[in-house]
Parts: sequence; C-alpha cells; structure tokens
Amino acid sequence: MSLPITALVLCLTLPLLGAIATVAAPRHATPLVTSVAGLMVAVTIGLTSHVAIHGPVVVALGEWAPPLGIQIMADGPAVLFLLVNALVMAAVVLFSLAPIGQPGPRSRLAQTFWPLLLLLWGALNAIFVSRDLFNLYVGLELASLAAVALVAIERKRDTLNAALRYLLFALTGSLLYLLGVVLIYAGHGTLDITLLAGELGMHPTDALAIGAMTAGLAAKTALFPFHVWLPPAHAGAPAPASAVLSALVPKASLYIALRLWLEAAPGAGDAIAVNVLGWLGALAVVHGSIMALRQERLKLVIAYSTVAQIGYLFLVFPLALGAAGAAGSGVADSAWNGTLFQALSHALAKAALFLCAGLILEAAGHDRIARLAGVAQALPVTLFAFGLAAITLMGLPPSGGFMAKYLLVTASLEGGVPGWGLIVLAGGLLAAAYLYRPMASAFRHPDQESAAPFTTVAAWRQAIPLGLAIASLALGILPAVPHELMGGMP
Repeated sequence: MSLPITALVLCLTLPLLGAIATVAAPRHATPLVTSVAGLMVAVTIGLTSHVAIHGPVVVALGEWAPPLGIQIMADGPAVLFLLVNALVMAAVVLFSLAPIGQPGPRSRLAQTFWPLLLLLWGALNAIFVSRDLFNLYVGLELASLAAVALVAIERKRDTLNAALRYLLFALTGSLLYLLGVVLIYAGHGTLDITLLAGELGMHPTDALAIGAMTAGLAAKTALFPFHVWLPPAHAGAPAPASAVLSALVPKASLYIALRLWLEAAPGAGDAIAVNVLGWLGALAVVHGSIMALRQERLKLVIAYSTVAQIGYLFLVFPLALGAAGAAGSGVADSAWNGTLFQALSHALAKAALFLCAGLILEAAGHDRIARLAGVAQALPVTLFAFGLAAITLMGLPPSGGFMAKYLLVTASLEGGVPGWGLIVLAGGLLAAAYLYRPMASAFRHPDQESAAPFTTVAAWRQAIPLGLAIASLALGILPAVPHELMGGMP
C-alpha cells in the first residue's frame, strides 16, 4: 500500500480507533487523544501536499470498482476540508486539555467528550472522501448523533431541550435524505456519484429524490427556515463543542449538497429550484444577522452569525446552475471557488470566535455583552483573536472571507445578476454591526464600584484561537494553493 493511500485510510480509521481506545482505557484518554490529534494533523498535511502535487488519491475498498465496490477519493476540495477539519479539531483538543483533560470536577466529561469528539472527527472525514450516496448517509448519521450528544454532554435542562430539538431536525433530515437515496437506487441501480454524473435527472423519480435529499440536507445545515435548532444548541454546548458544531458540522451536509447538485446532477436542477435555494440563503443572511444584532449573550450572537454565514454558501446554486452560470464557465468557477473559500474561512474564524467566547466565559463568569467591560484589559490576546476572526466574517481584506465575498460578487456581476452580490455586501455590513457590539463593550473600562475580578486564563490557551484566526487570514493572504486545489466546478 502506497503512502498516499495509507494516509487516506488513516484519515478514516485513526479517529475511530482512537474513539474506541478512549472508551476502553478512559484513564489514558487524554494522552491518547492528543496523540491521535497530532498524528491526524501530520497525516492530513502529507495527504494534502501529495494531492496538490500529484492529483487525487483514489482507493477502491476491497479492490472492487464501483458499482460492485465502494470507492473513496481525496481530491482537491476533499483534502482542503480534511485539513481544516484537522486544524480545528486539534485546536479544540488542545483547548480542552485544561477544563476537561485535567483532574477536577469537570474531568468526568472526558469519559464521554473525547470519544464523541473523535467519532465526530472520523465521521466528518468519511463524508469528505466518500463517493457513494449511501456511505455519505452513514457518515452523516454518525456525525449527527455525535453532535447531538456533544450538545447535551453537560446534562443541563436547557441544553437537553436544545439537543432534543436538534435530534428531531437531524432525524427528519436523515429520513428525507434516505428516501432520496432509495429512489435513486431504484431508478439507476447505483449510488456512486461518478457513475450517476450525467444520468441523474433522467428518471421520472429523480426530481423527487433530489428534492427530498436537498430538504434533508438543508435541515441538517440549518438553512433558513430550518435553522431554529441551531442557536440554542450551539450557544448552550460547552465552548469546545460549540466550536466544532458551528465550524465543521454544517459544512458536512453542505458538502454533500454541493457534490449532489454540482457533480452528480449538474443538469437536473431547474431555474426555480436553484433560485429558491439562493433566496433561502439570502434570507438566512439577513435574518441571521438581524437576530445576532438583537442578542444579549455573546455565544448567541456567534450562533446566529452562523445562520447568516451559512446563507452565503447557498448562493452558489443560482450563481453556478442558474442563469448566471449559463453566462459562462468562469462565472460557475468563481461561484464554486468563492463558496469553498467561504466554507473554509468561516470554519477557522467561527471556531476561533467560540473558543474566545469560552475563555471570556471562564474569566468573567458570564457572556453578557452589556457586562463585558474590562475584558480587553484582562484578556488582550483573546480580544485580538476575536478581532482577527471578525475581520474574516466581515469579509475585509486580506482575509479568506474577503476572497470568498470577492469571488461571489464577481460571479454575480459577470453573470448579470448583481442582486446576489448586493446580498453578499449587505451581509458583510451587518456582520460588522453585530460583531462591533461585543468588541466595543469589551474595550470599555469597568466602573470601579461594580467591577468584578477576572479569573486568570493561561496565555497558551489564548494563543489557540489566535492561531485559528491567523489561519483564516492566511487563506486570503496566500490564496494560490487552496485556489488551485479547488479547481473550479466539478
């Protein structure tokens, strides 16, 4: 077995084996998890480098080619998501060592937190490299169950309610997706994305199948109006879990939707369907931003921001497959690349924001925006990281968010549909408004009478979200390599 194939297989098996090991040996869970995280980062960097130089890595499991066998593939977009997955997960592992991995009242969480985190890591990786619609369903189910459990891990009443709501949406989405899978297999006799390309859309039941799968994936991605489960779930979970849930989990279902619409069925969507997805995305940008402006808690602001940022990702459908995409392949390529830049930069920046919120909550004992005065003096590195991540979400240069918004606006202008570009620009202005509020409050000097002492937070833990925020900027400063790996429309 060659090194690239070994690396691809390890990306799937190492987190799952690590999850089993942490259950079997809970007393050694912390060193096991840190070892797995370090190995996964190294393996993923090696695999990404190979794909960047030599092209995709394809493995037919059991040496049986589709449709008889199962194929996994690490192409450019897949390795980019694998790499961001590894960076965010490794950062969360390091961040969690103090509150979860050390002896103390919260150390009992390690017995469930570490296995769930590794299970989620393995499931997400499986989604990014799978080429079979049923295997994608299996990965999606594992990821959803692990994510729901992470929301409820502290067993508080409000988080249990949020987890139950999340579970109901996740199960509904799964049933709709599975219905589509059954219909496609009945009509075509295969579920391999490569074999379905060019065929999907020709069978009478294909429209129903694609519609059901898209609705299910939209519910799991928290696209407006299926987003009601996301804010309480992400805001109520522990900060490390919130970072993973917001940064990575919605990208998995979005990734499947992109593969389904743009690769398996590029000609199956009519103008009405793709424009409906685009308008739902636009409504998500506006509604999520307005709700973020109205929140009084920092974690809720960041959670509603996720609703808004997810909306940008669905603009790719009208831009790449609608009238704009018909204007030329360059428009579709810009929309595709802009969407991937948005997904990747948002993952890094949003993980940084939730980790910053977790540090503020630890130091101040709360995350009420009106009472954040003095945080900038107590946690300067944390506030600096928060500001850098905010730059990415606003789409200011030189961040990855700027590259994303630039490409999406370019696609809308070149495609003759400037309205989608206006949504992107308006979303950036609204992001500046709702992210300014906590920053302004944190930089105020506290009143001497009402000032409460801040708990000391280790400098090395503050450096973790800073590293993620810098990585989100690096996507915009050094965009050539990721842009080359994205490769344009499938």
